[in-house]
Amino acid sequence: LITLSSNATYTVLEEQKPCALLSVSVALIGPSVLYLIKCLWKIIFKESKKPSRNTVMGIEFLVAFGTAILTIVAMPFFDIVTNAMILNSISLLSSIFQVVAQFFAKERKRFIVPPIISIVLILAGYVLFIISYLQIRDDREMKIRIGLAIVGTIFVSLNWWENYSTLFRNPFLNSISEDIARSKNLVGILSSVVRILVTAAVVGAYVPLSGRDWSSVTSVPDNVRRVIWILVGIQIVSSALCHWFVVVACKMHAIRRSFLLPVYLATLGVVAAFIAPVIIFYQNLSKTNGANYTMTEYCFDITNGNGLSQNAVWYDKLVWDITHSLCPNDMTNQREIGFLVGSSLCWWLGWVLCTIYIWGLQLQRIERTEHLLVRRMYEGAFMEQSIMLNTRVIGLHIFMFLCATMWHESYDEMMKMIISMFRLDKYRPRNNTINDVKFESHIFFDDAFKDVKGSKERHVNEYAEDLVEVVKEVYKKARTLPWQRIIRTPYGGRLEYTLPHGNLLMVHFKDKDLIRHKKRWSQIMYLYYLLGWRLTTKYFKTFEDFEKQEEPFQKEVDEEFEKEGENKKEKANTYLLALDGDTDFQPSAVMLLIDRLVRYPDVGAACGRIHPTGTGPMVWYQKFEYAVGHWLQKTAEHVFGCVLCSPGCFSLFRGAALMDDNVMKRYTIKASEAAHYVQYDQGEDRWLCTLLLQQGWRVEYNAASDAYTNAPQDFKEFYNQRRRWGPSTMANTIDLLGSGSLTSKRNRSISQPFILYQVLSMAASILGPATICLMLSGSALQIFIDANLALAFAVVPPVIYLILCFKLKSDTQITIAAVLSVLYAFLMIATALSIIGNMVTENTVWTPSALFLIFMVLMNVITAALHPKEFPLIIYGFLYFICIPSGYLLLTIYSMVNMNNVSWGTRETGGPAAPKPPTQTITQRILQAKCCKCLCWDCGKLADQNGQGTETVAMTKKPEDNPDRICQGNDGVYLEPLPEDKQKKQKIANDLLDLRNKVTFVFFICNALWLVATFTLQLIGSSVTIKIPKLNINLTQTSEYIFIDPIGLMFLLGFTSLLLIQFLGMFYHRVYTLIHFVAFSSMESKTSGRPSDDNMTVNRHIFVDDEHMFSGQKKRTLLGSF
Repeated sequence: LITLSSNATYTVLEEQKPCALLSVSVALIGPSVLYLIKCLWKIIFKESKKPSRNTVMGIEFLVAFGTAILTIVAMPFFDIVTNAMILNSISLLSSIFQVVAQFFAKERKRFIVPPIISIVLILAGYVLFIISYLQIRDDREMKIRIGLAIVGTIFVSLNWWENYSTLFRNPFLNSISEDIARSKNLVGILSSVVRILVTAAVVGAYVPLSGRDWSSVTSVPDNVRRVIWILVGIQIVSSALCHWFVVVACKMHAIRRSFLLPVYLATLGVVAAFIAPVIIFYQNLSKTNGANYTMTEYCFDITNGNGLSQNAVWYDKLVWDITHSLCPNDMTNQREIGFLVGSSLCWWLGWVLCTIYIWGLQLQRIERTEHLLVRRMYEGAFMEQSIMLNTRVIGLHIFMFLCATMWHESYDEMMKMIISMFRLDKYRPRNNTINDVKFESHIFFDDAFKDVKGSKERHVNEYAEDLVEVVKEVYKKARTLPWQRIIRTPYGGRLEYTLPHGNLLMVHFKDKDLIRHKKRWSQIMYLYYLLGWRLTTKYFKTFEDFEKQEEPFQKEVDEEFEKEGENKKEKANTYLLALDGDTDFQPSAVMLLIDRLVRYPDVGAACGRIHPTGTGPMVWYQKFEYAVGHWLQKTAEHVFGCVLCSPGCFSLFRGAALMDDNVMKRYTIKASEAAHYVQYDQGEDRWLCTLLLQQGWRVEYNAASDAYTNAPQDFKEFYNQRRRWGPSTMANTIDLLGSGSLTSKRNRSISQPFILYQVLSMAASILGPATICLMLSGSALQIFIDANLALAFAVVPPVIYLILCFKLKSDTQITIAAVLSVLYAFLMIATALSIIGNMVTENTVWTPSALFLIFMVLMNVITAALHPKEFPLIIYGFLYFICIPSGYLLLTIYSMVNMNNVSWGTRETGGPAAPKPPTQTITQRILQAKCCKCLCWDCGKLADQNGQGTETVAMTKKPEDNPDRICQGNDGVYLEPLPEDKQKKQKIANDLLDLRNKVTFVFFICNALWLVATFTLQLIGSSVTIKIPKLNINLTQTSEYIFIDPIGLMFLLGFTSLLLIQFLGMFYHRVYTLIHFVAFSSMESKTSGRPSDDNMTVNRHIFVDDEHMFSGQKKRTLLGSF
C-alpha cells in the first residue's frame, strides 16, 4: 500500500495518489476501529470505571502522530526493503527501558547484555540508513524525510511504555498503570478515538500540502480502486487474524513453535517475497534481451516504463512498482547494497535481541490476554514488531482444599469419591517437581452417629462404617496400611489418613447432638474451619501484637502491611473444591477448573460439565436434560454474562471470594422465615453463588472439566429432587433480579442486557405450563378435530392434577403424575407425527409449528455434533421430547404445590449396600476400622492395620491452639445444634403453607391469563390474527393463507430468539474450550512420568494401578492439621 502511494508506481498515477494515501490511513485506523467496537460492546455488557488521568492520551497522541508521519509522509520515499525493515527499529525505547529497568531491579544486570546490544544495533542501522539515502539524494527534502522517519519510529516506541512501568518502582507510573487497568474499556475507547482523529488529521493535511487534491479520489478508475481496497481488506483481515492466532498460540502453550519463530521470520519472509518476483522478472527479461542484459539496464527500463504493456495485469504492475522503488539504489554497487543490507540486518537483529526474553517465558495455560499482552490494541502497520514488544507473564502457586459432604451415600458411591481422591493424590504428590498446586482432602460426614441400645454411648452408624471399609478396600494392595490418627473433637471425631503419595485425607464424623447437621451447615463448618481458622490464624497473632503497640516503628508498620498483603494473596490463591459424596472425577477436570481461577482474578467460582450416571429411562432423560442445560444455557450465561449457579457436587471456589463481605457471613444466616427455607436450605449451592454474584464475583463454566454424579433412578426420587430445585432456583433468580441494578454496578459481568435476558428466561419458565397446554391443545386439535374438545383435553387434566396435589399426599401425587406422564408421552408422539403429517398433506414446511420443530431438531443435532464425545446423547433426545409435559407441566405443578415441604427428599431412607464385617469388640473396631466408635478419650491414638502395637499420643497443644475450638469459640454460634422448639416449628410450617398458597396463586394465575388471552384470540378468529401467505415445498406462493394469533407468534419468536442466542453463545464457548483443552493436553504431555487418567480406572470395587503404588509406604504419624 505504501508503495502504491509513492512516486515509484505505475499502478496508481500521480493524480490518483490521494486514494492510495487514504487507503494507507484506513489500514492504520482499522485496528483502532475494531478495538473501539470491542470496548463499546464490553461497556454495554460490563461495568467500566472512568479513568482519573489523561496523561496516557498524550502518549497516544504521540504514538498516532508518529505512526502517521512515518507511514504516510516518510516511507513512500524509501524502497520497499527499507520500509519493511525500518519497522523493526521501533524497539529502540523498549531496549532502553529494559536497560534502565535493570538498575531498579533487585537482581541487577541479570539480563542487561541483549538490550544493550539491541540499542547499539538499532542506532547503527539508523547511521547506515542515513548514509545510504544521502548518497542517493543529498538535498533538504530527503534530509527531512529521513528525520521524520527516525522521529516517527521513536514516537511509535512509546507505545509499550506500560510493559516496563512497573519495573521502575515509580509511584506516578504505577498509579497510571493501575488507573488504565481499572478503566481499560473507557481508556480503549478514548485511545481509539485519538488515533483515528490524529491519523485523519495528518492524512487530511498532508494531501493538500503535497500539492494534491482530494477531489481526485472520486475519479480513480474502478480497476485501480478495486486493487487498492482489496489490498486494504487483506491487510486488515490478515492483521486481525494474526493477532488472534498469536493469542491462541500463547494460550495453547505453543509460544515458541507457533509464535516466536514464525513472527521472527515474518519480516525476512516478506522481504524475500517482494524481492523474488523482481529477480524472476529480471531473469525472464535477460532471456529475451540476451545474456548481456545488466541490472542497470533493467532498472533503466523499469524507471522509464519500457516494456510495460498498458493492458498488463495488476500483479505485473505491482512487481514493476516494487522494482521501481529499489532501482534508485545502484543494484551493481556493492557499497550501496551493503548499506541497505547492513541497516536492515541491524534493525532486525536489534528487534530480535530486544524481545529475546520472551523465549524463556513460562506461560500458564489459557493465560489471560491482558496478562499476555500489555495492550489489547495491535498495530496494523507493524504487526509482528508490536506483538513481540507486548508480552508479560504472571505465575502463581495455589493451595486447594477438597471438601466433600456425605450423608447416606451407598458403598459404591463412596468408592467413587475415595478413588477420585487417590487419583488426584498420585497426579499431584505432596512433594512434586511441578509445584503448581498442593491439596488436602476433607470429608464431612453428616449425622454419623447413632445411639446404642442399653448404653449411653453413641457409635458411628453403618454409613460411616462403610466409608472406613471403602478406604480399606482402596488400600487393599498395600503390604501395610499407613498409621492413622483418631482424634476426639467437640463435633464428634476426626480420622486422619496419609494417602500413598503424601497428601492428607481427613474424615470429620459429625454428631448431630453436638453440631448442626445438613449440607449447608457442613459447608459452613468447613468454610470457617479451613478459611476462617486455618488460613487466618497464622496472621491473626501478628495483627494482634501490632495493635497492642502504642507507637510502632516504621519498620514494624511496613512488616504489618507486608503481612496483610501476604494474607490477601494467600486468600486469593487458596481454593476450595466442593464435592458431593458420590462425585467421580479425574485429576484433569480439577486442573482445568484451577486454570480458570488462576488466570482470571475476578472469578470467584468455576464449575465443570456434570454427567449423571445410572441406568434406566429416568437417568436417560436426565442425561439429555443435563446435556442441553450445559450445552446451551450455561454456555450462554458464561459468554453473555456469568453463570448463575455452580453446582455443589463439583465446583471450585476462591477463598478470597468466599471470605468477602456479605458472602460467608451471610451464608451462616439461620432460616427464620418461610422464604428462607426455600432459598437457603433447598438450594444452598445456588444461594452461595447468588451471594458471590451480588458481591461482584464472576462464576464461570468449563465444558472440558467432566465430573460424574449419581442421578435419581426412579420417578419418585427424581420428582422429590426437582421439588427442591425448582422453587429454590426461582427464589434465587428473583432475588438476583430484584437487586439487578445494584448488582450490575458492582459486578462487571452482569450487565443490563444480561439481566433482560434473565428476565425473559424467567418469564418463559413461569409461563412454561401454559405453553405446554397450548402445545397439547394444538396436538389434540389434529386428533380430535373439534376445537372445544381439544381445549378441554389440554386444560382439564392439569387443572384436576393441580387440585389433587392440594388434597393428596406427595406419594400419591407422584403416582398420578407417573400415570399422566405415560399418557402424555403417547400424545407427544402423536404431536410429532401430526406436525409431520401436516407438512405432507399441506405440502409445505412454512408453518410456525413445522419451522419450530425443524429448528429445534437441527439446533440440537448441530449442538451435539459440536460435542463429539457426547454426541450419542442425542439418542435420548426422543425420550426427552415425549417427556416434556411431565418435566415442564406436571413437575412444575408438583414442585409449586409442595413448596412447603422442606425435607431433603432424597437419601432419606435405605441402608448401605455392602456386607458388614463380623462383630468385633469396641477396641478392635476403633483400631482396625480406623475410626472413633466411642468418644470417651481425650487423646489421639495411632493404629496399624491389625490393631496391634497401638500407641497413645497425648495432646501436647494448648487449648487455645487447638484447631477444634472452632466449634467452641465465637464461631461456635454458627454451628451449635439448633434447639427443638415445637411452637416455632409449627409457626414455620404455617408460614410455609401460606407462602405456598401465595406463590402458587400468582404463578398459576399468570399461566391462566396467558391461556385465556391466547384461546380468546383463537376464538375471535381472523379479525385479530396475522395472515401469512402459504408457501409450498418449492417456496412458491399459493393462493391460500396461514392464520396465526399474534401472542402465540410473539411467544414463539421470543422463545426461538432465546434459543438462537444460546446457540451462538455455545458456538463461541466451544472455540475457547477447544483452545483450553489443547493447551492443557500439550502442556501436560510434556511432563515426564505423569500418569494419565487412563492408568487409574474404577471397575466397581477394583482400584487399578501400578503394583508398587500402595507398597513400600513408610509409616507416618500425623501430628494434626496445624
